[in-house]
Amino acid sequence: MTNVFGSPHKGTGPRHEQVVFCQDEATGLRAIIAIYSTALGPALGGTRFYPYDSEEAALADVLNLSRAMAYKNALAGLDLGGGKAVIIGDPAIEKSEALLRAYGRFVQSLNGRYYTACDVGTYSEDMDLIARECSYVTGRTVAHGGAGDSSILTAYGVFQGMRASAEAAWGEPTLRGRRVGVEGIGKVGRRLVEHLLEDGAQVVVCDVDDTAIARMRAEHPEVDVVADRDALVAAGIDVYAPCALGGSLDDEMVPVLGAKIVCGGANNQLAHVGIEKQLADRGILYAPDYVVNSGGVIQVADEIEGFDFDRAKARAAGIFETTRRIFAMAAAEGVPPAAAADRLAEQRMSEVGRLRGFWLRG
Repeated sequence: MTNVFGSPHKGTGPRHEQVVFCQDEATGLRAIIAIYSTALGPALGGTRFYPYDSEEAALADVLNLSRAMAYKNALAGLDLGGGKAVIIGDPAIEKSEALLRAYGRFVQSLNGRYYTACDVGTYSEDMDLIARECSYVTGRTVAHGGAGDSSILTAYGVFQGMRASAEAAWGEPTLRGRRVGVEGIGKVGRRLVEHLLEDGAQVVVCDVDDTAIARMRAEHPEVDVVADRDALVAAGIDVYAPCALGGSLDDEMVPVLGAKIVCGGANNQLAHVGIEKQLADRGILYAPDYVVNSGGVIQVADEIEGFDFDRAKARAAGIFETTRRIFAMAAAEGVPPAAAADRLAEQRMSEVGRLRGFWLRG
């Protein structure tokens, strides 16, 4: 089992504050909630419903994802910490009202230290069910006062980050005339493709889901479709946009990647520490995933104070300037963008989080 108390962590930031294992035999619920940091406020992060091969794999994933959420929320300018949850199982088979409501009871038991939202395998309708047992839920349907599908601003934010990447690489903040390879055309990737086409990019995609491919062919016949990631990488792309599960940038992938830019919606794209330097050494500009894909968390966080789409979109548009700032900082300090982003996030968590040490009468 992964050593929770000694788990690897970014930079000099804190280790995980709390990890909770949740089980309800009657519904089949097996879940893990990880809170990395509450220095900036309650931890916010989605619930992933996924058929992990083992409890060890689920724990490793939730620890990595919750850590990334802390950094994502910090750089998004939110007064929220980082957390994440995973439910072990196949959502197509095991998801039920009773299971989701049982999970909601466990989230409620944390008394607001953790706010949940959608992630892989969960949807706004699921959040509505969880909310029937829990007050700390975001990403609910519009009919229930929520922000709805968070992939809308996730994709928009990734596109803003990609524009900033294009400016850094080629001098102009546009993808017009560039060939962009999108791996994964689910909730986020599908919307990203639409932004790219509107901007004049050429797009090539791949996905393991035949239904997603069929939908893309029907909606956008001008988009090229290839069989898999290997074919995508070999398709002469200028930009690689990973929008599926994490870990796609590994020791086998990086040496054969011909793209000038990596910028996508997937979480934890780097398979291990050191990949960011390999990318930099090959002259590939990497837009840190937790910076550019923060539009979704911006959207659901706005729900906490009463959702206003225009306000949330304006904040998500700021991802362009944040990405720009990170590239400039990386160039000035001679470090990869991922290292610059980490430092910026840690600085905010430290400086703003320190203020919580001042006791204020309630």
